[in-house]
Amino acid sequence: MQVYRDLNGDSGVDAYETGDDFIRVQFSKGSVYLYTDASAGREHIEAMKELAARGEGLNTYINKYVRKLFARNEK
Repeated sequence: MQVYRDLNGDSGVDAYETGDDFIRVQFSKGSVYLYTDASAGREHIEAMKELAARGEGLNTYINKYVRKLFARNEK
């Protein structure tokens, strides 16, 4: 996983990993969630990948749009 830069210093996201059709997000409390095209929709996954790479806004986006649309809780 890549460390999430968290440019504002206020995110609940610590790290992420991306693939062609998914993003895996590790939150600061240790939980890891897998979001996929099938579970959350391609548009959301691509937006989340962009925010993750930018290091800003990923946690807010998740809470606003895809909070419960994960494929599985991995940890």
